[in-house]
Order: sequence, then C-alpha cells, then structure tokens
Amino acid sequence: MDTKALLAEAEALKPQLLTDRRTLHRDPEVGPSLPRTAAYVTERLMALGYTPRPLAGGVVADTTGEDTGRCVLLRADMDALRVREATGLDFQSENGAMHACGHDMHAAMLLGAAALLKRHQADLKGTVRLVFQPDEEGFTGAKSILEAGVLKDAPTPQAALALHVNSGTPSGMVLCGRGTFMAGCTLFRISVRGTGCHGAMPETGVDPINIAAHIYLALQALTAREISAKEPAVVTVGRFQGGQAPNIIPEEAVMEGTIRTFDRELTARIMERIQAIAENTAAAFRGSATVEEIASAPPLVNDPALMDRVAGWAEELAGKERVYRLDQGGMGSEDFASFTYELPCAYLLLGAGTPQEDPRYGKPMHNEAVVFNEDVLPTGAALHTLFALRMLAQET
Repeated sequence: MDTKALLAEAEALKPQLLTDRRTLHRDPEVGPSLPRTAAYVTERLMALGYTPRPLAGGVVADTTGEDTGRCVLLRADMDALRVREATGLDFQSENGAMHACGHDMHAAMLLGAAALLKRHQADLKGTVRLVFQPDEEGFTGAKSILEAGVLKDAPTPQAALALHVNSGTPSGMVLCGRGTFMAGCTLFRISVRGTGCHGAMPETGVDPINIAAHIYLALQALTAREISAKEPAVVTVGRFQGGQAPNIIPEEAVMEGTIRTFDRELTARIMERIQAIAENTAAAFRGSATVEEIASAPPLVNDPALMDRVAGWAEELAGKERVYRLDQGGMGSEDFASFTYELPCAYLLLGAGTPQEDPRYGKPMHNEAVVFNEDVLPTGAALHTLFALRMLAQET
C-alpha cells in the first residue's frame, strides 16, 4: 500500500471527519453508558456497510477481506469528562460535560479508518475488528469490553492498536514508546468517620476533618520516605470533602485520590500503606477510617518488536522527522493497558498542537479550555488503516 496515496485518501475524508468529531463534541457523555454516542457511531458504521453490534456499552464491528484467519483490533475510546467547557468553539458543548481528553477525536479517526478499510477491503488479508469503547476515564471500559469477549469471537485478534491525541506536542508528531510506556493508576477513596457536634463544643465530638487532614499529610511521606527515588511513584489526593456548615463538625469526611506507578507490586504495597496509615491515624484520634479501591488500570506495556514495526510504518506515512521513538513514558494512565496483557499491542501518541502553532493549543489535557488541532484527524485515520493492512499482510 502506497502510504502517500493512503494519506491523501484520508485527507479527502476530512469534511466527514470534522462532521463526526464536531457532532460528538457537541453532545458528550460520561461513563460506561453512552447511548447517544453509541447510537451515532452505530449509524455511521451502518452507513459505511458494517454490521455493528453493541458490547459492554461500546460498539464493535468487523470487516474481512480474504479470510486468512488472521485478525487485528483497532480501538478508540469515546467517553467524555465532567468538565464544563470554556473553549469558545462554535461547536462547544453546553451540557456540563466535555471532550477535554480528545476522545471525540479518537472516535472520529476510527470512523475515518472504517471508511478507508471498506475502500481497501479487497486488500485485507484477514479481519479488522473496530472497537469503540466507553468509560476509559473511569477505567472500567477496557476491562468490561474484554470480559464481554471482544478477543474471544472468531477470528481471534493477534495484535491491537490504539492512539491518543496529545496536547502540547507538535501537530502530527507521532510518539512511539517501547515497553512500559504509561503508568498504572489506582483510584482510591478514604472515608473517615467521626462524631458530629456543634462547632462551639468540639470536645463533645470527634472531628473527621481533623483526622482526614492528618491522614492527608501522612500520605505525603509515602513517596518521600518509603519509596526509592529510583522507583517512579505519585500519590495524589484530588478530592477532599467534609461538612456542610461552618459551625458544625460533621460525621464524615471523604478523600479520593490516585496512585500511579510503573510496577503493579509497588502499587499494591502503597495501597497497603495507605490503608494502615488511614486506619491507625483515625484510631489515634478516636475515629475510624475505611479505604477502598474505586477503579484501576495497570501499567501500559507496548510490545517492543511490534512498536518498532509500527514506528517504521509511521515514518513512511508522516516522515522520519515526525516520528519520535522513546523508551520511557510519563505518569499518565490509560485503560487500554488492560489489552496489553492479553495480546501484543501498540499505543501511540499523536501530537495535536502547541501554543507556538496557535495560542489556543497546548493547554493541559482535561482542562476546560483545551483545544486540539483537527488537522491531525486524517493522520490518525491513516495510521489505523496502515496498521491493519500491514499487520494482516504478514504471515506471522
């Protein structure tokens, strides 16, 4: 397959890619149930000649060229965040949620790939399985899709690809990480129980906010004093809630946070220490505390040999100067990681703009004002398509 011709075909699809992306962006949905998003994706796939099927809140569709028994999987997430958008875009969301992580871009790219794969169906030496997944942000989507059997239906996928737009990286640059590329993430909740009372008489109660504050401070010592500086680990508390009135000591205070590491055993050890710190600190102040895991995603491990091949194909498509290979990733997390323990996978980051290109670009992911460069949509669609064509063309 001539890569320049493929990219030109993808560029020709840009009006439809923009329509898909902006339609999804205007009406974002959050979590494991995305009925309107799934309905739109299903309708678009049917219009392209697919027979999509619902699976664990997502949408799955196959296309087969020559029936060789080989199969590859392409995955896009399609859920949004509970963020009120402040981009000022003409197609800005107004429903209190926002595609602040670019999943609308991902879904549009995979729909573009679906169109290209239909055009080149005769060239496919096997089957391509398209997976549109819910609840990546909540870390339940990939696990649910896997548990529902997305890898079990014949033909069984032998490799998988996913990609993610990356704000702050030059538009169209492809980041190819070998090995453990993204941290695992565990979301935890600490619920602290005390005894409520009037603020004028704190001695008659047990203050859960005071207990939670001491737990919070103790957690800061975990990475500073209990983990080697050579072992990357981040413990962050992002939610701290307790009380409803300034003059009343409440019954309960709640903290929620994340643990991020590149080592599942280290994560388990940190979780054990959080539980011990919370329970013992609460007991010392005459209260109680419980710790629970809300959700988790393991570290994401790209297959090194597969990634080397994918990086080479990306160089053909985007140019050598637009592909960056690296052996060390960041502390961000992605629930596609669950796929990487089931079959060889390649997970790419696709640059979606810097402030030097446009002052609107480059804001942090999940920010209410983050804007992605839509010009990279054809590149993403072409990367998906090229991966499928090249992987299926190989005998092993």
